[in-house]
Amino acid sequence: MDIHVTIRIVVIALFAMFIYSRFAGVKGLKNLRTEQFKDELKTNPNKMLVDVREPNEVKRGYIAGAVNIPLSQMKQRIGEIPAGKSIYLYCQSGMRSKQAARVLQKNGYRELAHLQGGIMAWDGKLSK
Repeated sequence: MDIHVTIRIVVIALFAMFIYSRFAGVKGLKNLRTEQFKDELKTNPNKMLVDVREPNEVKRGYIAGAVNIPLSQMKQRIGEIPAGKSIYLYCQSGMRSKQAARVLQKNGYRELAHLQGGIMAWDGKLSK
């Protein structure tokens, strides 16, 4: 087999693995639609709501009660998220909140949920 063909196959395989790792579901993560997310926030007293967007995005509006811990800082600030609470995550579209859930899961967090579609799917009130 030609070396160039082999290299192309390897590059395509690595790219496919990268795409899969970014878009694949997170085992144990609850994917909640807006109404489900609202209901759980209202009824679960043992929770923490985390906005994983960057501060400049949060300025446009956030869900009341959310703590801003950007995905880019999650590993350094993980100590701010108490163990033993249900963690509700959201971002702009739902992609970064899944990535944040992976980071939290690797660090022993188990009660994780995220807002499907992110704040773009949110139809509730936003604080500024």
